[in-house]
Amino acid sequence: MTDWSEIATQIAAASGEPFDPKQPRQVGGGCINAAAVLADGDRRWFVKLNDASRLDMFEAEYDGLAAMAATDSIRVPRPLCCGTGGRQAFIAMEYIPLGGSGGATTARAGEELAAMHRSTADTFGWHRDNTIGSTPQPNQRDAHWVRFWCEHRLGFQLELAARNGYGGRLQERGARLLEQIGALLDHAPAPSLLHGDLWGGNFSGDDQGNPVIFDPACYYGDREADVAMTELFGGFGSRFYAAYNAAWPLDAGYETRKTLYNLYHILNHLNLFGGGYGGQAERMMDRLLAAVG
Repeated sequence: MTDWSEIATQIAAASGEPFDPKQPRQVGGGCINAAAVLADGDRRWFVKLNDASRLDMFEAEYDGLAAMAATDSIRVPRPLCCGTGGRQAFIAMEYIPLGGSGGATTARAGEELAAMHRSTADTFGWHRDNTIGSTPQPNQRDAHWVRFWCEHRLGFQLELAARNGYGGRLQERGARLLEQIGALLDHAPAPSLLHGDLWGGNFSGDDQGNPVIFDPACYYGDREADVAMTELFGGFGSRFYAAYNAAWPLDAGYETRKTLYNLYHILNHLNLFGGGYGGQAERMMDRLLAAVG
């Protein structure tokens, strides 16, 4: 049961203003969380909810939103606070009225995402683990991108798939790919701040046409991993990619590497949902192995 009065008290303390909201308005929170808008006059906060045991997931989301907001590039909901109210964990953040995404919005998103990616670190990874969907995402820092991607992305998902009963050809092809991965990741990327889960459902425009991204799974990695995911479930449109490349051109070989980066998300979908994702993952592995001979 959600203790809305306790959540309102914590919002008031974090914002420094009295906050006495009316009945929460339930809204969509994605596949994992419940969500509501709390309003007191013209002060509105977007609140996501899950079981109290998932507080660390919201704490990691808070850190990711704060890191992206600090780049002063593409708009994100600014986080206010997170905690527990009754049996529920919550995160409260800026409420942004959304207005969809037309061509001008997607073009600005490409330019502004490139600007966010110019925020870099000394190592790959993140100061804490987080989640990709509801799957743990390990982010142990590493100076070597190939090793990071092998151990904390593809290798982690393949091990999880094995524990979930997906063996055979998937694991055989996966092991071969991990051995060959250095031949695919040979372009020495900088550790850029990534959204980490940048599919179309986590992008929109606000009611003024400004691009907005949300629900992050942040870490520092190859910027191409973010761009690749925008192509995974339908793409963001040609104006997005033209604007991104005008601001910061992608390196040669991206067309092959994007399959490698999206394989991580397909394996995650296999581990979350099963179904035909195993066959899709195997076909992606076959293409990558063919590319390295």
